[in-house]
Amino acid sequence: MEWNYRKAAGILLFIGSTQFILGMLTAEALYADYSVSLNYISDLGVGSTALIFNSSVFLLGIMVVAASFFIQRLFDFKLLSTFMFLTGIGAMGVGLFPENFGMLHTISSLFAFLFGSLSTIASFKLQKAPLSYLAIILGFLSLFSLVLFGSGVYLGLGKGGMERMIAYPTLLWAVGFGGYLIGSSENS
Repeated sequence: MEWNYRKAAGILLFIGSTQFILGMLTAEALYADYSVSLNYISDLGVGSTALIFNSSVFLLGIMVVAASFFIQRLFDFKLLSTFMFLTGIGAMGVGLFPENFGMLHTISSLFAFLFGSLSTIASFKLQKAPLSYLAIILGFLSLFSLVLFGSGVYLGLGKGGMERMIAYPTLLWAVGFGGYLIGSSENS
């Protein structure tokens, strides 16, 4: 049974985050005059790329929520599974409530970003070094970037660039942690 939970959680995290990264890149390429520096990520959720972006981020959310249940059953680690669950709910909210929904979108984005960062940090307990250290670094980079972004400090990256400094570390962690779970066994 443990193998099933471990592999299922890993596959869900790996596929969910990978398909979202590819969906976001596709939407960026198709969105006329899109700038990763000047545009918010969620600008991709309105207009001609809305179907691609919103369905991709919603699917990411579903997969993270599902993975959180397997993580809880496997490790009985309520902190991580709760953070992951809230991350997934936030991502689903971003897909359901694009940026033209105002406050609902803002709250959903905050959930995805904040609890994604916290999930990344909390996962250190379940991984061996050096992955455990990388999870902490990526999580704190994302969390620090969220604070800067919320303060309007973009470090010359523009609002879109700083927003990516929140999102990318967590997405990269999800791909890596998913692969770690897929490739590891109970005794790893």
